[in-house]
Amino acid sequence: MNISRLYLTLLAAALALGLTRSLRADDNVSSVAFSDPSKPGTLKIRIFHGDVRIEGADVKEVSVHSDASAKQPTPRKDGMRVLSVTAGYELTEKDNVVTLDYAKDEGWSNSSDFQITVPKNTNVIVSNATHGDLTCSDIAGDIDVRRMGGDVKLVDISGGALVSTMSGDVTVKVKDLTTGHPLSFNSLHGEIRLQLPATAKANLRFRTHRGTILTNFDDKSLVTKTEVAHVSARPKGDSSDVVAAPAAPAAPAAPAAPAAPDSPDTHASGIHVHFDSDSDNSDWRDDVRDQVREAAREAAEAAKEAADAVREGLEEAHIEIHNSVYPPMTGGKVVSGTLNGGGVSIEAATLNGDITLKKLP
Repeated sequence: MNISRLYLTLLAAALALGLTRSLRADDNVSSVAFSDPSKPGTLKIRIFHGDVRIEGADVKEVSVHSDASAKQPTPRKDGMRVLSVTAGYELTEKDNVVTLDYAKDEGWSNSSDFQITVPKNTNVIVSNATHGDLTCSDIAGDIDVRRMGGDVKLVDISGGALVSTMSGDVTVKVKDLTTGHPLSFNSLHGEIRLQLPATAKANLRFRTHRGTILTNFDDKSLVTKTEVAHVSARPKGDSSDVVAAPAAPAAPAAPAAPAAPDSPDTHASGIHVHFDSDSDNSDWRDDVRDQVREAAREAAEAAKEAADAVREGLEEAHIEIHNSVYPPMTGGKVVSGTLNGGGVSIEAATLNGDITLKKLP
């Protein structure tokens, strides 16, 4: 009898706890609408600790469900305001851009998970600098993810995507490729797994240093070539492993150093410099220093002009320029080719990990 009562008591307590958690979860849901729902909106997320899951759906607003509370929560159904919130997130909207920020103040030291629902055509920009995994599913807009750690999983996407992570696996399932919306995936320490429809048309370029590049597409659909790209200096005129860019002005050659005072002394090499006094030595070095500084200034200006020319060329080609988490990787094993005749640009690079391209069943 006592055992039966104890069982019923524990069961009632469990149900009460579940109901309490459910009510608290309902309290922690915040929503905001885009100011112009007739146009694709943008969701910007900045979270330092916590898992993030983003789902596209047939909705007209952005809703956020989290174990953290909003700093400016919507009124409760009972009309009460929450005064005890110490760490929370900010959810704001301006100019068709919704911003979710859990990086300020206590956001550095607290960890919270987020479940976010957005309209399917929303563009998503995620900055999650330390810990936590990210999942995006059913998104038709463009996705931009920059992270220091954690796995990234994109499921049934049909827009462009840029993913850069220092440490974590990248898994991508593409529903459809969209012309003019390239895909790029980079991980220093992690595997990259990519799934494409059997009929997808793409231009591919994969790079890995300490991994293997694999596929189950047949050699008729996927035509590739493999090369080993070396980081060492290339001979003049060798353009292998270099992305073509618009011609840029050449840097001016440094002016020749002034000749040293004549001296009758000679060596077998045919050149020997001798200064008759410290004054001659000092004047000559000052002159050399001034001319070297001027040459360096001219070279820097020429380099800037070259960079501007490259940037203008990329912009004219409608290629967006991103600032990655880390510099672009060079060297390693490079596989490039075309899938079903070529189409959308797809790039993947990892330092330590395999790259796998699979055909969707």
